[in-house]
Amino acid sequence: MKRRIAAIIATAAMGMNILCGCVTGEVPHLAETKSHTETETAAESAEETIAKEEAEEKNREIKNGGAIMFCGSTSLYPIMSSLASSFTEEYVTWDKVDSSLPDSNISIYVAPGGSGVGVSAVLDGTADFGMVAREVKDKEKEALGEGYKEFVVARDALTVSVNSENPVAGLMEDMDSDTIRKIFSGEISKWNELDPSLPDEDINVYIRDLSGGAYEVFQKAIMGDSEITPSATQSASMTELATNVAGDPNGIGYVGFGAYNKANTDKKVLTAMKVDGVAAEEETILSGEYKVQRPVLFCTGNEITPIQQKFIDYIFSEAGFEAVEKNGYIPAFQVN
Repeated sequence: MKRRIAAIIATAAMGMNILCGCVTGEVPHLAETKSHTETETAAESAEETIAKEEAEEKNREIKNGGAIMFCGSTSLYPIMSSLASSFTEEYVTWDKVDSSLPDSNISIYVAPGGSGVGVSAVLDGTADFGMVAREVKDKEKEALGEGYKEFVVARDALTVSVNSENPVAGLMEDMDSDTIRKIFSGEISKWNELDPSLPDEDINVYIRDLSGGAYEVFQKAIMGDSEITPSATQSASMTELATNVAGDPNGIGYVGFGAYNKANTDKKVLTAMKVDGVAAEEETILSGEYKVQRPVLFCTGNEITPIQQKFIDYIFSEAGFEAVEKNGYIPAFQVN
């Protein structure tokens, strides 16, 4: 049987559950049927043999520890999925990474779903690692147990961004936390309420969906006890949020630093406001001076296997450093 590259990049958390079920499931039962000719019997026997071999190969991969499963943050997803692909394409099988590892296909599954989903996936055994774009909560660490470990890959910030075509981008460069809170809560709902020279147009607020780590970070850093306006448009990922604001002249949203940089690659479509006089820049994010920031990490409560450690080493190599920068984030590690 020809060996196949087995890195699978799932596109949804539900998709990951299906994939995990396929990989870890038992050999499917093949119902007995009466054949009409010896040729049909031989064909059915061959198909059954192939099906069993494929299922047994998948089960061997799991038993040998050949699969690694990540689930969670949409901010970390593009970094991890690109690294999973490049790692698999380079090595194909684990013994090519290290001769002491099994001769089995490299299978790395990466599925987005939100930071909270990532932690839950580790707890229920759906994933080996949860991808999180915020601080891991104490109760989550406690639930993951004494073996809790986290691996911070990057630093990110939430920029308070407006569409660059909006006149506010030329009029203002700074917003204090209270003004931002009032805009996102709906207390300030029209642009001319910020300044009479601005258009008498509704302010369209864009946010991440409630399962995203960004929602919690922004709530803690800016909103406090205030709730975000119910009219806010929720986005399934930071890329989508950046696209929504860039496509709406009256839009404002808390766009991640990485997504902001990627959106402005070809031309400036988003303008980030200073927050309390501090711009979101690498220096101010790393120093903590810019207040709306977060770590981008993955975590687990399980013991790290030799196979998992090899991929973790790859994440924190030059390849990982480049992947973090390519996606617009600030690497949280140095390469020796």
